[in-house]
Amino acid sequence: MSDLPTPEIIRRPEPIPLTVLTGFLGAGKTTLLNRMLRDPALSDTVVIVNEFGEIGLDHLLIETVDEGMILLGAGCLCCTVRGDLIATLEDLLRKRDNGRITPFRRVVIETTGLADPAPILHALIYHPYLVMRYRLQGVVTVVDAVNGASTLDSHPEAQRQAAVADRIVLAKQDLAEDGGEGLRARLHALNPSASIHAPDGPASDLLGGLFGIEGKSADVRAWLGAEAVDAHHHHHHGHHHHDVNRHDAAIRAFSLTSDVPVPRAAFEMFLDLLRSAHGPKLLRLKGLVALADEPDRPLVVHGVQHVIHMPVHLDAWPDDDHSSRLVLIVRDLDPAFVTRLWDAFLGRPRIDTPDAAALTANPLAIPGG
Repeated sequence: MSDLPTPEIIRRPEPIPLTVLTGFLGAGKTTLLNRMLRDPALSDTVVIVNEFGEIGLDHLLIETVDEGMILLGAGCLCCTVRGDLIATLEDLLRKRDNGRITPFRRVVIETTGLADPAPILHALIYHPYLVMRYRLQGVVTVVDAVNGASTLDSHPEAQRQAAVADRIVLAKQDLAEDGGEGLRARLHALNPSASIHAPDGPASDLLGGLFGIEGKSADVRAWLGAEAVDAHHHHHHGHHHHDVNRHDAAIRAFSLTSDVPVPRAAFEMFLDLLRSAHGPKLLRLKGLVALADEPDRPLVVHGVQHVIHMPVHLDAWPDDDHSSRLVLIVRDLDPAFVTRLWDAFLGRPRIDTPDAAALTANPLAIPGG
């Protein structure tokens, strides 16, 4: 065996963190982007604006690199996608690898007002090369405090955007009658795991998600938001969900846990079944999982609808809690059903539901039991 160093060529570069920025038309995404791009923390960022983006970056405009690509003052690039997002992402990598553009350190994809982020993530995840080179950081949704409530009432897409977010930026709070408090409570009920931010915070706070601005693991616990989901859930028991807006009632957040490491095969089967049977109803899934064959390196899993991003192993647990936690946000899907499925895959007998008593009496009735 020779001890020759590995040639640089075959060493795969670190994945580039990619954030999806979404939000309803007029929510204030352009203003937010313009402000963020002035933040030195975001230098060397590529912003991809899809074709309907009415984005005005004129005051930041410096020069056109080539067709559809603009170099901004902060060392950032901005490109407009008229055609295929995949082609644009590939082209950016080629230019970066060939030294034709600055080696950008992160990508922000700004989606149209009515867009559902899932297809964008879908495109990224099913592309064998792009999934190695880009790493989904998270979804940031901008909500306008003035019109947010009426938008949520009349557009299911807006509810979905809020429900899939890792972070929600509440814009124009100063213009809202109650300072946006009512809307903030409603967004928290819709998606308790997302943190809610004012648009004037540091860009790294707004854009960071699973990975910090440098692509290193950030605060995984905060990103997961499991504590918030559990607190929200317990708070509502016995309250008949009276404060959940009727428009949002179909969307529910809950978490699944396990104190014992999960067999890899069982976890993969659980995810596959959930995704294939209920993909469209599974708005968001994120988790930190201890797999039985590698319990010291937790698996970070996250997905939007039927799209599950390539899981990443962390080198260590973020804190002393080594239990597996999954946060799910679903629409028109009964959390109790998913919980029973999870328990069945983990081989746990259930005593607390009538049908579980029957299952326990007849172990053969448990899938895989």
